[in-house]
Amino acid sequence: MNLYPIKLLPYVSETIWGGRKLIEEYGVKTEKNNAAEGWMLSCHEAGSSSVANGIFAGRTFADVVKENPELCGSNAKNFEDFPILIKFIDAMDNLSVQVHPTKEYCELTGKGQSKTECWYIIDCEEDASLILGFKDKLSPEEFKAAIANNTLTDYVENVKVKKGDFFFIDSGTLHAICKGIMLAEVQESSNTTYRIYDYNRVGADGKPRELHVEDGAAVTKLEKYSQPDFSNPALDTDERRLLADCPLFKVWKLETKGSFSGSADENSFVSLLIMAGSGKLLCCGETLELTKGDSIFIPANAGSYTLTGEFEIIETRI
Repeated sequence: MNLYPIKLLPYVSETIWGGRKLIEEYGVKTEKNNAAEGWMLSCHEAGSSSVANGIFAGRTFADVVKENPELCGSNAKNFEDFPILIKFIDAMDNLSVQVHPTKEYCELTGKGQSKTECWYIIDCEEDASLILGFKDKLSPEEFKAAIANNTLTDYVENVKVKKGDFFFIDSGTLHAICKGIMLAEVQESSNTTYRIYDYNRVGADGKPRELHVEDGAAVTKLEKYSQPDFSNPALDTDERRLLADCPLFKVWKLETKGSFSGSADENSFVSLLIMAGSGKLLCCGETLELTKGDSIFIPANAGSYTLTGEFEIIETRI
């Protein structure tokens, strides 16, 4: 088949905490009132990206990958389904305090999908923060009592953030994105969230949003958050820096000024999420104009590609 760089259009998720930056600043088109999340690379059944260009234009990315699994590369054979989901998230208000299940818990209960994720802070307000883990270790009894007494936020760790910060959140880690943060997320392809605390908010139906305390208590690590160090100075360059390397995905921050050359081999596709800047991509004999908010999927075996311009990019492979 003819390989070419695929430009993807996102599935847009509207929520009570979402903002409009993706619509007003990142070129995301939607009729929804807000764009809390743009699922920029997704084959998930809850919302697939769609293809904007070439022979697959107008089709869902999920259907394209299902019919053409070779686009994903040999590493994809290690997974039952397309393994990752990449998002932009615009938090105008606090997200719920939540946790995602581990693979072991999903297998034990026969429900849900595990979810390990990582966040790159694109922009944030001066006093913005995340909730990550706890100030100190808690017992299961103390955890459940804090939820019941509405005092959970007294025990969680608030981490102040700035533009350019990166966080790796293993499944089972209590967390929340708080208001005033714009980030890029690379995650396991899952939409399973156990909501532990939601500031007593109500949903669009006027009713309190559902909590998942029992499931959440069963999987939450009741300890301080620890940030893994994936850095590898031997492999990093001035332009490309490794952020995460786990069995699910590998993530780099790519910052170009002028020209950058890369390659997509037989092992994996290359996802390029454009966080800032503009320029061109030359790949497979085609030239694509790129700008902030674009999501590009370069198929496995596409070979060499060149970026020209000034960019800040999250690059992901499996």
